[in-house]
Amino acid sequence: MDGTAAVTTQRVVLFAGDDPLALTCGRVLAPVEVAFTTHGTLAADASNAVFVCHALTGDAHAAAPDGWWRTLVGPGLPVDTDRFFVITPNLLGGCRGTTGPSSVDPATGRPYGLDFPPLTIADLVAVHRRLLRHLGVTRLHAAIGGSLGGMQVLQWLLDRPDEVARAVMIGASARLSAQNVALSAAARGAILADPDFRDGRYLEHGVRPGAGLATARRLAHVTYLSEHGMQRRFAAPAADPAASTPDARAWLASRLPVEHYLDHQAEEFLGRFDALSYLYLSRVMDDFDPFAQVAPGGPDLSVDATVISFDSDWRFGPEHGARLAAGLRERGTRSVRELVLETDAGHDAFLLDVPGYREAVTAALGD
Repeated sequence: MDGTAAVTTQRVVLFAGDDPLALTCGRVLAPVEVAFTTHGTLAADASNAVFVCHALTGDAHAAAPDGWWRTLVGPGLPVDTDRFFVITPNLLGGCRGTTGPSSVDPATGRPYGLDFPPLTIADLVAVHRRLLRHLGVTRLHAAIGGSLGGMQVLQWLLDRPDEVARAVMIGASARLSAQNVALSAAARGAILADPDFRDGRYLEHGVRPGAGLATARRLAHVTYLSEHGMQRRFAAPAADPAASTPDARAWLASRLPVEHYLDHQAEEFLGRFDALSYLYLSRVMDDFDPFAQVAPGGPDLSVDATVISFDSDWRFGPEHGARLAAGLRERGTRSVRELVLETDAGHDAFLLDVPGYREAVTAALGD
């Protein structure tokens, strides 16, 4: 398949009842079905595979022209689908084709809901590794991801450095700050407090906690942008006394540019994402602390790592990238390149075409 061909989502059951996925929490899960796409052609020696790990609300469709990472993945782009065999799955716990908490529990015939087991990023990577073997690949040319995707890449290179020649972690963190966790907790609280959440059984009642999930998305989008970028795009006009209204409902309704932006993001999100997946995957990020499990002084990590941060990202900014890079150096990573790119796009910069970004990723992927 060439890098420009239309691609449909593939599905495969990677863990079945006689071979369940053993989870970090001590439980097992089966079946585990994974939705994924591939672009490009796998080399005869399987040496050109690049694995794309998506962020919290992503899916298996990363590549140009319409994918969520169309600035980087596609023919002639840094993750060149004419050169590389690019694998992108929907991650475990997601809601875009891979088994997650809204999937049907075969033991009950009902959606799992909150009976779905707790997850860790190590569990997500275990599924990625099984997919890799299913596709006949034993060692990646590179693994790459942004935000939660970069955290998966970090876990992978720490768990199995023999499987990853190059690791590219963008806008990622090795451990969330208290502020990060607080923001995620506030978002989850909005979902859990929605009367339509129904203790996670909302699908069985034919409802969705839409108000709570929309609030979570609005809050998240504020963290994805920088203050300067928001001011440039959405600065409120000067108040017009002539436009005032005596009606409080009209006065409180969304009327400013940034309010309309957040409303649009929330509405779009409700059409494609599930509240349970948001709860699970945001908590997965809260619990991530891989360097606590891999002490310095062990075997060197034979991986070439690149850590890219953005100066205006206040979610996982340069200080997070610096800690991540330092942790890799302390653990004997073969090479660690650390870059901070300038942009006012905030955390969302990892999805955008900002100056120097394509060049940095191209260099990270090497020959």
